[in-house]
Amino acid sequence: MSTHTPQKATEASSNAMLLIMARLHFYIGFFVGPFIFIAALTGTLYVISPQIESALYKAVLTTQSVGENAPLSQQIAAAKAQLPQDLTLFAVRPAPEQGSTTRIMFLDPNAEYSGARAVFVDPVTLEVKGNLPVYGTSGSLPLRTTISFLHRQLLLSEIGRYYSELAASWLWLSAIGGVFLWYKGGKKNKAEFANKSNLLRKRRRHFQLGLVLFIGLMFVSITGLTWSKWAGDNISTVRHSLGWITPSVNQDLNAAPEDTMTSDEHADHLDHASHHRTAIKKQPMERFENVDVLFDGVLKAAKEAGIDADKLEIRPSSTKDKAWRVSEIDRSWPTQVDSVAVDANTMTVTSRADFDSFPLVAKLIRWGIDAHMGVLFGIANQIILAIFGLSLCLMIIWGYAMWWIRRPQAGSTAKPALQAWSKLSIQQKIMTLLIAIALGLFMPVMGISLIVFLLIDCYRWKLHSA
Repeated sequence: MSTHTPQKATEASSNAMLLIMARLHFYIGFFVGPFIFIAALTGTLYVISPQIESALYKAVLTTQSVGENAPLSQQIAAAKAQLPQDLTLFAVRPAPEQGSTTRIMFLDPNAEYSGARAVFVDPVTLEVKGNLPVYGTSGSLPLRTTISFLHRQLLLSEIGRYYSELAASWLWLSAIGGVFLWYKGGKKNKAEFANKSNLLRKRRRHFQLGLVLFIGLMFVSITGLTWSKWAGDNISTVRHSLGWITPSVNQDLNAAPEDTMTSDEHADHLDHASHHRTAIKKQPMERFENVDVLFDGVLKAAKEAGIDADKLEIRPSSTKDKAWRVSEIDRSWPTQVDSVAVDANTMTVTSRADFDSFPLVAKLIRWGIDAHMGVLFGIANQIILAIFGLSLCLMIIWGYAMWWIRRPQAGSTAKPALQAWSKLSIQQKIMTLLIAIALGLFMPVMGISLIVFLLIDCYRWKLHSA
């Protein structure tokens, strides 16, 4: 009889672990599911927004003029003449192709979300085509910027970021839990596939779609966490400690040529203008008297140094002891994100950061973020993400439909997860506890919500024991 005791204990622990995963999967789906649904839906809107934006702002973004482009200094002068007030010029994006306008970008505290606006100038005729707030490396205009912030923080300012972090923190674990439950289901799952009942049909679809989307669920969850407030900061700390940093040009003219700095891959979801504004305030040193006339020389020096992408951004320095930065901003495939620092005093390149020389991890991070945003592979990337986002929404709807069909009747309660946890072995209890603490500390929003889950489960256990 004693020979069967270890086997029975193992089976009891295995069943208990299965129940724990099932309850956790339920809690994530029931309580976090709405936030994941909103993130998936708004993310889908974002990835399809570039075409809508191009059509909506066509008159601002394009021109019918044909001919040689005027010098950038003249285009800047035309833009400044149109401004109703004196604003600080912080970047210029030359027209990338014939028929496109040049973006002359200024710091503007009245520009919602980004604190920056662009005056769009016809590079041939110098006609001002429009004046709009812009945001991020992608140069999002008002429509896409609004959708971006809706996805990021529900237009609720910084407090709204907790919703997206909550969704990203639990999505990957929900995906792993779903696969675990499917794997442990074994023959039962196969039998359910042949069953025609409404509940089992929805469960089958939910499982099948989850298996198809598994890699995508892990990908968007992990890359989404890098944008989050708390977990994102921890991820950045780990990256720096491991040396997984993205090189950037050093704009300090007094630094050694080989010195490099780090860049932020999340510029599309950050207030890029505020960083430049802060730099200006912190450096009240001697500035260039006439910055505008230097743009053409800086651009020429950068092109001679190999900056050859059609989409470029030129950022002047705020002081003479800092170099200007010229960056490629084409994040489609093949990626063109090289950058150089140019000494505007001598028109020489003082530092450069070439994507080809980036460490592999830095390249993977760059590609991962761009794929998450739907820009890496162009329209194909957008289509895949749109299908993924809508499929995730559908899977969540099926999950709620399953719960509604088999919702507990009055007076009945399912076995609580904590009750099952009490039946684990000592080693399993310690392991699960350590994992929970580690994840909670690394992803605080997950940790706090896990405590809420446990409190709910304690209450359910009390009812179950009554």
